[in-house]
Amino acid sequence: MKKVVEGSHAVSEAVRLCRVQVISAYPITPQTHIVEMLSEFCSDGSLKAKFLRVESEHSAMAALIGAASVGARTFTATSSQGLALMHELLHWASGARLPIVMAEVNRALAPGWNIWTDQTDSLAQRDTGWIQIYCEDAQEALDSTIQAYKLAETVFLPVMVVLDAFFLSHTYEPVDIPDPRDVDRFLPPFRPAFQLNIREPAAFNQLSPPNVYMEMRRDLQDAMESALDALLKIDTEYLSLLGRGYGAVEGVHCEDAEIIFVTSGTITSTCRLVVDKLRRDGEKVGLLKMRLFRPFPYALVKQWTAKARKLAVIDRNFSFGASGIFAQEIRAALCNESKRPLVFGYVAGLGGRDVTPDLLEEIYWRTKTSAHPESESVWMGLQHPAPAA
Repeated sequence: MKKVVEGSHAVSEAVRLCRVQVISAYPITPQTHIVEMLSEFCSDGSLKAKFLRVESEHSAMAALIGAASVGARTFTATSSQGLALMHELLHWASGARLPIVMAEVNRALAPGWNIWTDQTDSLAQRDTGWIQIYCEDAQEALDSTIQAYKLAETVFLPVMVVLDAFFLSHTYEPVDIPDPRDVDRFLPPFRPAFQLNIREPAAFNQLSPPNVYMEMRRDLQDAMESALDALLKIDTEYLSLLGRGYGAVEGVHCEDAEIIFVTSGTITSTCRLVVDKLRRDGEKVGLLKMRLFRPFPYALVKQWTAKARKLAVIDRNFSFGASGIFAQEIRAALCNESKRPLVFGYVAGLGGRDVTPDLLEEIYWRTKTSAHPESESVWMGLQHPAPAA
């Protein structure tokens, strides 16, 4: 069924289709529309779930950890400072191998106080053991949420479905909402391997001494490494059943490209237009869309960039004292290759600033005419020059 919905409500529709049993949430702009719609679904009976209104994002995740531990399918959504407040419990969720799914609507971190998009909030949680999937449009947000449940319940790790604030969360688009029967065939009821059960008492999350702790972390890493193949199989199944698939990355015109843009999120859509225009003008340019960030798809990045001379990585995020975070990961993926493209890192669009076609073209020509990267990250689209040293 085709409907024109905002990106946030596309996620809400997906959660309803997945027959989630427990939703715990605290409102924070710009994710609030997701859980507002879900509260209406719970109220009108179209989703038979327990909706928990809690006093903070920390409490929201704590409630889901309890619900997932007894075998319930769970959901929450957050942004920015809310995600930062959850940080401690993100480790608890992954360490306990709980298949929680969370929508994370990217919003810049304060101060200064800002409600617009950049990815630093989600990427600051990259070491917490959560799978991270980045969405380009509302259709992908809906489909990724459904896929996230199957992925989480296959590898027993939590999944963060990430979407840009306002550019995606509050923009209305035509979205194909699957038939519930098709989703039921794709996503059967959750059957946990272990769960809290008063009839079979057991202890969970106990003190872990040195002789077992490292093995637990190794097992978590093994699960994370298995998530890439699991996602690809799940995506193929989804494509067969519902006609849409996204993979872990998407290469566009990379086969003959000398310069490849590397993007994630909604910047990708703008970049598609720029790549098409440049190719009409005879430029050998391509695009690599990063959908999966954790686990990082090292082999696929190497495969898609093997023939390029230069990569222009667009980061809507920043790791202070280092560089844009996607650029860091791309450099790490390629560093041991004897023949590899030069990685040019660009930071753009922080705090919701537009990343326009003109800016992307400027990045392209700057990359093409530079023999080597000027620095780890070049800041593009600044309104004011940096102060003199």
